[in-house]
Amino acid sequence: MIVALVLLVGWSASARAEIELIFGAYADDKPSATVRQFRPFLTFLEKRMEDLLGEEVTIRLAISKDYDASIEDLAAGRVDFARFGPASYIHAMDRNPNISIIAMESKNGQKRFQGVIAVHRDSDIQSVSDLAGLSFAFGDELSTIGRYLSQAFLLDAGIHGSDLHGYEYLGRHDLVGEAVGAGKFSAGALKESTFKELVAKGVPIRALASFDNVTKPWLARAGLDQRVFDAMQQVMLSSQNEEMVRRVSKNGFLKGSDADYDFVRQGMKRSQDF
Repeated sequence: MIVALVLLVGWSASARAEIELIFGAYADDKPSATVRQFRPFLTFLEKRMEDLLGEEVTIRLAISKDYDASIEDLAAGRVDFARFGPASYIHAMDRNPNISIIAMESKNGQKRFQGVIAVHRDSDIQSVSDLAGLSFAFGDELSTIGRYLSQAFLLDAGIHGSDLHGYEYLGRHDLVGEAVGAGKFSAGALKESTFKELVAKGVPIRALASFDNVTKPWLARAGLDQRVFDAMQQVMLSSQNEEMVRRVSKNGFLKGSDADYDFVRQGMKRSQDF
């Protein structure tokens, strides 16, 4: 069991419990960037939860090799909580419907943000319809932006997979942007934050179009101790303006529900026609 009680004192002294948790994540950018992003926040969360629970809290970071492994880790209870993209959450719920939403990330107080269809900065492509007969780079096959919603968006614009010269799944968002910038693909789908980071680094890409996505949920495994869940949720929902919170969610967190992700479920179903 991941949450364990460890006796820290002698026979006659009062025992102090230590709560040990594992946070699961997958690297949609470089793994080293994932560690830099989450470790400060996890340390912050440890301290705030200790204040609420009066017990020592230790959180270990576990990075899975890909989306599917991370989904299975949470569904099987090998990690205690995780931050997923919306599509990964839906897949995880299909495997274990007793997973719970701790909180949703906030984007300027809202639950929606943008995915980007990018092309080379010097490309002649001016509209999504111009992509017919050209090549396209997607992210991971289980990615919300990198696959499902971008494919639904292309379908709505009249572009099916058969209309493209070819397409590939490259895994990470940064690899998609870099491949488009290097001229290996005519266009690609990636999250807005990675697009902006790559542009700032000089990767020669520009936005052709954008589409809606739902912010990421933070999830608890089935059966997580309710006291631990409540303390974690209280810290996240009451710390919107904390420096450490802004590292993982620029505008803090909002309370979320499964219904918030119906929009993504629709997009995932639509993408089956791609």
